[in-house]
Amino acid sequence: MQYKRFYYLIQLQYLGFRYHGWQKQPDVLTVEHMLNKTLNYVLEGKRFKVIAAGRTDAMVSVNQTYAEIFIYEDELDLDTFLEVFNKNLPQDIKCLSIEETTADFNIIQHPKVKEYLYFFCIKEKMHPFCAPFMVNLQEDLDIALMKKGAKLFEGEHDFYSFAFRPNPETQTEGKIDVCELIENSVYTANFFPELSYVLKVVGEGFKRQQIRLMMGALIDLGRHKISLEDLKKIIDGKNKIKLEHIAQASGLILNRVSLKP
Repeated sequence: MQYKRFYYLIQLQYLGFRYHGWQKQPDVLTVEHMLNKTLNYVLEGKRFKVIAAGRTDAMVSVNQTYAEIFIYEDELDLDTFLEVFNKNLPQDIKCLSIEETTADFNIIQHPKVKEYLYFFCIKEKMHPFCAPFMVNLQEDLDIALMKKGAKLFEGEHDFYSFAFRPNPETQTEGKIDVCELIENSVYTANFFPELSYVLKVVGEGFKRQQIRLMMGALIDLGRHKISLEDLKKIIDGKNKIKLEHIAQASGLILNRVSLKP
């Protein structure tokens, strides 16, 4: 028997600190698992499928992203669904909006721009409440040098060295529209350090752990373990330099996903 399908686009945000990433996995708590569990309850067992605009790693948070929901048999009452859905989601996941879409829309293939933010502070030990939002590097880093290094990522490059375990089929060429390291005024709280920093990266697509590998290289630059010339060589993918330093996940936020017209 063939059921009619109804298509919906939702916007989501979540705090990733207690989750083992987006993708459903056995024996660990994931965002997809909690989303599916809530939908199963709200939809009273009706068949559905969820596809995300992209997956996040363990402890990575999201301020705004998209997912598609396919519902079989019955269409949703959009006037009531959002309120009921949010009421039953855990407190660290929120649905921002929902709208109907069509069968020819594909959230994976649709062109989009992603903005990632990586938050960190240096020197003094930070307040423990900061742990879900930023990484504490209890050392003095050359921030001015790191700012120069961040700008080197902008433009079109072969990001081979910033692709996690690439194979011969992995497409490593890409373009970064914005990469800048600035003082943090994006997210604030009374328990945040007086001074913290954020790496802002904007582009159409990124490889798994690419932002964290980029941040790891910038931290090594700030420690004077590598130079700007070394970083230029690493960014040149033909050199195929293997990077070992993957920055901690808890400082990373997928801040915004914009769908292109």
